[in-house]
Amino acid sequence: MQVTEPSTAPAALLVLGHGAGGDVDAPDLTAVHDAAVAAGVRVALVTQPYRVAGRRAPAPAGHLDEAWTTVVAGIREEGLPLIVGGRSSGARVACRTAHALGAAGVLALAFPLHPPGKPDRSRADELPADLPVLVVNGDRDPFGVPEARGSVEVAVRPGAVHDLRRDLPGTAEIAVGWLRRHGWTR
Repeated sequence: MQVTEPSTAPAALLVLGHGAGGDVDAPDLTAVHDAAVAAGVRVALVTQPYRVAGRRAPAPAGHLDEAWTTVVAGIREEGLPLIVGGRSSGARVACRTAHALGAAGVLALAFPLHPPGKPDRSRADELPADLPVLVVNGDRDPFGVPEARGSVEVAVRPGAVHDLRRDLPGTAEIAVGWLRRHGWTR
């Protein structure tokens, strides 16, 4: 786990997880990390145990959720708003565990709405509709793009695919703007 402190007292704690086959150095996570820290947010990047062990294939969902919950509970600071999130698989883990962790909100980058080519296997129910949630997806993402509902906002990045590499500063700006609107920045 990597924790980065802002130059001032933090306004919130943002904990981000990686995608199934990736690491916390994914370009979109790096862009959001840097922009959030600059906006006064403490940011923690969490690597799942299967990646630490050198495996590429993710553990079952229950194991991912358990590992995530343990790490986040261990770094949580009383009185500091907790925002959980991540990219792809990491976004799903954050969504599934947000309530148990008492998160104030969820930032979901490249949320995989369904497996590619299988829109009938929707994961939309994993998005908590009663917490502030921001989903940032590319309009060309083969995993689909969820629809806004309840307190779930969806920002669609034109021309972007699942890796969200197109216009990284724009993606980071959208994420920090959402954090700012909820009072989670300085």
